Amino acid sequence: MILQMTTKKFGILILNQISQVGLRRLPHESYQVGKDVAKPDAILVRSQDMHGMSIAESVRAIGRAGAGTNNIPVKAMSKRGVPVFNAPGANANAVKELVLAGVLMAARNLPAALEFVAALSGDDQGLAKRVEDGKKQFAGVELPDHTLGVIGLGKVGSIVADAAIKLGMNVLGYDPEITVDAAWSLPSQVKKAHSIEEVLKSSHFLTLHVPLLDVTRHLISASSVELMRPGTTLLNFSREEIVDPKAVVDGLESHKLKYYVTDFPASMLSGNPGVIALPHLGASTREAEDNCAVMVVDQVRDYLENGNVQNAVNFPTVVMQREAPFRLAVANANVPNMVGQISSAMATAGLNIHNMLNRSKGEMAYTLVDVDSAVSSTLVDKISGIQGVLAVRYLPRTL
Repeated sequence: MILQMTTKKFGILILNQISQVGLRRLPHESYQVGKDVAKPDAILVRSQDMHGMSIAESVRAIGRAGAGTNNIPVKAMSKRGVPVFNAPGANANAVKELVLAGVLMAARNLPAALEFVAALSGDDQGLAKRVEDGKKQFAGVELPDHTLGVIGLGKVGSIVADAAIKLGMNVLGYDPEITVDAAWSLPSQVKKAHSIEEVLKSSHFLTLHVPLLDVTRHLISASSVELMRPGTTLLNFSREEIVDPKAVVDGLESHKLKYYVTDFPASMLSGNPGVIALPHLGASTREAEDNCAVMVVDQVRDYLENGNVQNAVNFPTVVMQREAPFRLAVANANVPNMVGQISSAMATAGLNIHNMLNRSKGEMAYTLVDVDSAVSSTLVDKISGIQGVLAVRYLPRTL
């Protein structure tokens, strides 16, 4: 059970190098930020694996300066009523540009061509002759009229599709879980596929933009590769485990795959001439790091100070403007009559509810309540004792 009163500085523990552009949004007078904060209220992380880490009971929130949260024990945090925030879309442009670079590298056989030139030696006349003799083996294709298949049409998949259309490609997209916002932002020229199989069979280039879930692990398998047209280029800038490396090796050998372009090097793929592997560069731009840090810092700060929740992978979105100086934030299991019990406890304490907002997401529910007078510690304890309540935070503020 977590109880917080806003009478001290918030402590923010930093586990990785977080952009100063984001950290500067935490005012020094109310935040202590560092890598050695003993009892942090929140943790900011990029890629460090937190699964084996002892996470202090003081932690109220975790912010991931990126999109994926596989390095964070989300289920364990949910049981403690701790939201895990991420920054979806903040690094989308960086990933998009790298995907396009991968498409172009494969289309024009650039990695092999670069290796060929790097191995040349001799005087200019000799170099020129060897270049002319050797360049034919690197002849490629132009992108217009080729089909790019996009599996996953979230922020990254959508802007990759848009960029490919502008390069003259045909785009075939598939995403059974597409959100309304994503559907609205998707270019009208994208042809919607009815199945993954349709995309596999029709694409010259195939790019993956789905999260790592149980259902997407080895989404591209041996049977998937068999459905592809000969000479397909497969691009994976999503998550390593979405593609079965053995299926890639076999596909390259059978020439179903011409190239596998990935941001995730693996020992099974090492040294294979059909593999273009990059050292996890997807979000490695100054702009992406700044954008992710700003987005997640703002979300964590708004949660700590106001209880608002945006872009938490394990909590519903709950944002309520303050209209009264006294606020309670309650995280609880999504079971019947929780709001009724919380409201009854407040009525018994003689508090007038000025505004209330409750939302649920899966097994988690979250409630913000603004009241017109101060909340006693006795009432906070009473609400904390309701079966199913995971965390209670009292957030008074002078308006």
